[in-house]
Amino acid sequence: MHLLAAQPGAIDDGEPVDLGQTPGDLIVISAADTELAALSEARATMSAAPDLRLANLMHLRHPMSVDLHLDACATKSRLVVARILGGRGYWTYGLEQYAARLHEAGVPFAALPGDDKPDAELRELSTVAADDYDALWSCLVEGGPANATTFLAHAKAMIDAGPRPAPARPLLRAGLYWPGMTEATHDRLAANWTEGASVVPIIFYRALLQGAGLNPVNRLVKSLLRAGLNPMPIFVASLKDPVSRATLETLFTATPPDAIMNLTSFAVGDAGTNPLAAPFANRAPVFQAVLSGGTEQAWEGGLTGLSARDIAMNVALPELDGRVLTRAIGFKGEAFFDAATQCPIATWKAAGDRITFVAELMARWCHLRRTPPPDRRVALVLANYPNRDGRLANGVGLDTPAATVHVLRLLADAGYDATPPSDSAALMAQLLAGPTNWLTDRAERTGGEALPLADYKTFYAKLPLKARQQIEDRWGPAEDDPFFSASQILDQDGTTGAGFALSIHRFGKVCVALQPARGYNVDPTDSYHSPDLVPPHNYLAFYAWLRAQSDAIVHMGKHGNLEWLPGRAIALGTDDWPEIALGPLPHVYPFIVNDPGEGTQAKRRAQAVIIDHLTPPLTRAETYGPLRDLEALVDEYYEAANVDPRRIDLLRSEILSLARVTGLDIDAGMDGSDDLARLDAYLCDLKEAQIRDGLHIFGQSPEGRLQDDLLQALMRLPRGEGASLPRAIAADLGLDLDPLDCDMAKPWDGPRPDLLAGETPWRTNGDTVERIEHFSSRLLRGDADAPGPMTAATLEEATTLRQTLVSCGPAEEKGLLTALAGQFVAPAPSGAPTRGRPDVLPTGRNFFSVDSRAVPTPTAWKLGWKSANLLIERHLQDHGDWPRAMLVTAWGTANMRTGGDDIAQALALMGVKPRWDTANRRVTGFEIIPATALGRPRVDVTLRVSGFFRDAFPQQMALVDAAARAVQALDETEEDNPAAARFRAGEGAARVFGSKPGAYGAGLQAMIDERLWADAADLGRAYVEWGGYAYGAGEGTADHDGLRQRLGQVEAIVQNQDNREHDLLDSDDYYQFEGGAAAAVQMLQGRKRPVYHNDHSRPERPVIRTLEEEIGRVVRSRVVNPKWIAGVKRHGYKGAFEIAATVDYLFAFAATTGAVRDHHFDLVHAAILEDDDTRDFIAEANAPALADIADRLREAIDRGLWQPRSNSARALIDRFARA
Repeated sequence: MHLLAAQPGAIDDGEPVDLGQTPGDLIVISAADTELAALSEARATMSAAPDLRLANLMHLRHPMSVDLHLDACATKSRLVVARILGGRGYWTYGLEQYAARLHEAGVPFAALPGDDKPDAELRELSTVAADDYDALWSCLVEGGPANATTFLAHAKAMIDAGPRPAPARPLLRAGLYWPGMTEATHDRLAANWTEGASVVPIIFYRALLQGAGLNPVNRLVKSLLRAGLNPMPIFVASLKDPVSRATLETLFTATPPDAIMNLTSFAVGDAGTNPLAAPFANRAPVFQAVLSGGTEQAWEGGLTGLSARDIAMNVALPELDGRVLTRAIGFKGEAFFDAATQCPIATWKAAGDRITFVAELMARWCHLRRTPPPDRRVALVLANYPNRDGRLANGVGLDTPAATVHVLRLLADAGYDATPPSDSAALMAQLLAGPTNWLTDRAERTGGEALPLADYKTFYAKLPLKARQQIEDRWGPAEDDPFFSASQILDQDGTTGAGFALSIHRFGKVCVALQPARGYNVDPTDSYHSPDLVPPHNYLAFYAWLRAQSDAIVHMGKHGNLEWLPGRAIALGTDDWPEIALGPLPHVYPFIVNDPGEGTQAKRRAQAVIIDHLTPPLTRAETYGPLRDLEALVDEYYEAANVDPRRIDLLRSEILSLARVTGLDIDAGMDGSDDLARLDAYLCDLKEAQIRDGLHIFGQSPEGRLQDDLLQALMRLPRGEGASLPRAIAADLGLDLDPLDCDMAKPWDGPRPDLLAGETPWRTNGDTVERIEHFSSRLLRGDADAPGPMTAATLEEATTLRQTLVSCGPAEEKGLLTALAGQFVAPAPSGAPTRGRPDVLPTGRNFFSVDSRAVPTPTAWKLGWKSANLLIERHLQDHGDWPRAMLVTAWGTANMRTGGDDIAQALALMGVKPRWDTANRRVTGFEIIPATALGRPRVDVTLRVSGFFRDAFPQQMALVDAAARAVQALDETEEDNPAAARFRAGEGAARVFGSKPGAYGAGLQAMIDERLWADAADLGRAYVEWGGYAYGAGEGTADHDGLRQRLGQVEAIVQNQDNREHDLLDSDDYYQFEGGAAAAVQMLQGRKRPVYHNDHSRPERPVIRTLEEEIGRVVRSRVVNPKWIAGVKRHGYKGAFEIAATVDYLFAFAATTGAVRDHHFDLVHAAILEDDDTRDFIAEANAPALADIADRLREAIDRGLWQPRSNSARALIDRFARA
């Protein structure tokens, strides 16, 4: 292989391909199969054709492929023309090598843009005359058989130094098409339509007309006709092309569409110039179908679905325009091998059943659009996991019951047949009275809807045979399902029959339904080790009822389990479980705006239209109770040091005693040296922590203090060009301090402006920061004037941002109603608003994620490099040696939010830096940093990726895999490069591991929920079983021994958290991944290893903390903080749910890592069960949650995870726990 400078690596190059071509006079390279087909056909019809070689640029992605073709063919030709869509960045190595070596060989070279946009860089690399360059380019831009012939004739004239032919003849850049018609017109199309039916334009590239690529379009036209729709096929040069836009405007104005099917790639990117989102598009929703560059055989045989290139071009970028992903309806197939040009000529082949699915989906959306609101049937689906009655209506950051009632009222006001309950408590009482997923007393429940067995069997018989076999092999016949009832279901004639009792309740024509469990609760002992467990009969019965009784489904909040069912990652087929369950049903999904990854999963695997919603209100933790008492004592201590030294020893003793009693000495890291300074800094850090203050209610904007505090959180960090409000205040007041990055315990010796005066002592930087925060609050409320120009400018931005916050609730309402009206929902970016991303507001839009080709970004690399170095320094400080092997977790959502912090950190630990194309900042490969420049040993990094990361970031897995293998191949000592030493010793080279292809998760949730473990080793074995699949450039392969080997050597586990809009006790993901890894490492090594839970919420200041430190920080700043508890109490059932969930996750960390101290459990017990008001609130609002909490705390005692300080704790717990 040709070696590049600085030992670079490359990604997404695939395997090297030898085209095996002999030299010819003319070489044409293009990535467009339609173009190659057109040139092949033109050559065959010419009487004096040039000696032509055609090459697909996609076969020349690998450096070795480029070198082989140059050596054997291109440098021995007489003219080379390369058509490069996307410019230099799409083919960097190839373009550079062809330009340089053809120049050296004296072979003329024309590097032409792949579209009609000039590219000065490509022209500069070309060596043909300008007139010839323009003539060749014009022929390919115009396209068509005649211009393909002209192109070849012109190239031959250049080779022979002969007279040039006439220039290219312009073709229509856009127009109507119909299968079999030579000249399609509107009237001729309308003759094939059904009068009054919905019109569905099919937008496709003009290039398909030129290269026999119309088979999928023709099949789609026929399927839409059969579905009762009026297809209107329109070819365009590009959606950015002015002529194409004008053509679409004319056609859409004359024939307004009800839905639009788009087959073009990429994105317009600008809503103002996007013709499919323009007013003349009739607010029609836009759907994206994929013409895949892969083969149907590869798609059928794997679970990846689409290549990384297809995902970027045909999925991720179209999402920027708000298009809803459907399915892949065509694949590339080799039509024939053209011996004359020594090139396989490919064409598009239709995927019939995928086209049928898409046509049915279009028909359902058009039906929804045309159905009057009073007749629309809508299902509001609430998630439920774990499958307990205290945890109904799951939705991250969302008061899902209150949101559901609000949506019912919203629909009623909009003319829907909806009869809302009086409030969220009434809703939950009705849901709890009927059947739920709680199996213990399910047979005694009444209410809800039923699906007769006969109806289910009719539905079931239509499922693919493969799916039915999988269900029956695992679950047996429908009658064996525990949710099946043989006696309590009414048949249509009113007699008692058999069927499924469903957790579905009607409120007029709108129903509220509890999503069934995946099946792990039915037979947990046999199921927990099955990452690709198929859903049981009752799950399918639920969706069968909804599909028959609903015009649209609304899944309320992050997130349900439908989009995580087994199957292909994207471009689903008939045997993929999300499609089996949901079918071609319109799907709308209110989803928290800061979680692009898991929302994107619903978009890509369940054809969802996202309606993003605001995060919960955020606030400063401040201080309370014993923390306030300690802070007062510390202030008194330092005051006494100056005026009454005799009291110092007494105060110090009192402080240390109180710290020991509450466990603060452990959490603050007080080890006998600088104890008071450590405690002082720790108390300041807790006060300034950002926590949630209650939950968001979909469709409602925060008001009053909640709005003020959230606005303050949004203004705290820089926002693009916008300054941080605390920094602006500090600058205007002349304070030599960065409020976002300072030593909180350091004594403050700067100025003390009167504007910051207060009643409490002012000793430290932390006190200064607190005063700045209080002053920020006064400024935002309008109770103080700006102290200077920077603050004044920042407050102007705050005024605008406040208006944006106020608009979020109404925008969410509008977004939902728009989607349910079958209309286009505008796209918007996603991310964590308080991490400097106010551009994601207002909510109520169909969010998109990132262009994965640019991950990790240069900004993410900067943070990753800094974090990696701080992590290494912390480990060296704590353990006295360099870390040489680490496990890093990478989640898709976090890396979408950050642009790839985790990837950048992993590469930095290895001593590898990404390479970016200078033109478009896309990642093209990597460079290995020399050991001498690195200055420390390389860390042998194992990357454990989430299932969604695997689906969304195949290029990044290939990048890390290639980098790890390149590092292992280095000739360096074991001291400098332990990975290379292990490779030389014969150990496996895989370093990227994840879930089984087609499956998701880490495997611990069901074990914890169903108590299927005896000790932490059981949990560690589950982590290995679920995560033991190695990934690189392709499908994952089972390599459990490889993962065990890696875990047996790691010296630390690394988990990063990129924002403070949530914490590690908010989600099961944290304990499953970092807790599961810790349990596995301990199981394999017989010892515990440090777990680092790093704070990346402020990109300029990453903070390295151990898991023990983070748990203590979260317990004190949020979990037992009266401010947080008061906040969730405003939310009734869901507030109690949040408390119970937090206790669950705390318990799970204790089970997996042992990082939860006795005093943490003591604090939680005191704040929740011992506190009469809080306990009574839970008992009244959500009685099952109180039993869940008591059960968990009792289990912690029984398993030896907690030894209560109070002798009466057990008795109180037993009083409220289940028998």
